[in-house]
Amino acid sequence: MKNNETGRLGEEFVCRYLAERGYSISARNFRIKGGEIDIIAQNDDYLVFVEVKSRKPGSLVSGFEAVDQRKKGLIIRAASDYCCKHPSLLQPRFDIAQVIISCGRVLSIDYIINAYDTTGYNFIF
Repeated sequence: MKNNETGRLGEEFVCRYLAERGYSISARNFRIKGGEIDIIAQNDDYLVFVEVKSRKPGSLVSGFEAVDQRKKGLIIRAASDYCCKHPSLLQPRFDIAQVIISCGRVLSIDYIINAYDTTGYNFIF
C-alpha cells in the first residue's frame, strides 16, 4: 500500500470516527499555499481542525510527535484562512488523530481532543 493510499484510508476512518460521535464533516484536505488541514468537522460547540497521521505498527516517530511546532503553525495559518472564508460562531479547536495501519487494515485510532492551541502564534480567531 502506497503512503498516499495509507493516508487516505486513515482520513476515511477518522471521518467515520467523528461522524459516530456526532460531528459533521465540513471539509477535507483544505489547502492554502504552505498549509493543509486534513479534516474540518463541527458539532454544536466546536469547529474542529484535525490533523491525521497514519503510521505502520512500530514506527520510530508517532503520529503525535510528527505534529511539531512548524506543522502546528502551518495548520493554524490554514485554519485562520478557513475561518476568514467561512465565518462561524463556533469555538475553534485543534485535534490530532493517529491511525495505525497494517496491510490495508486499520488496527487502531488514537485521538487527542484539543491537542494544542494558538498560544505563541500571531493568529486570532
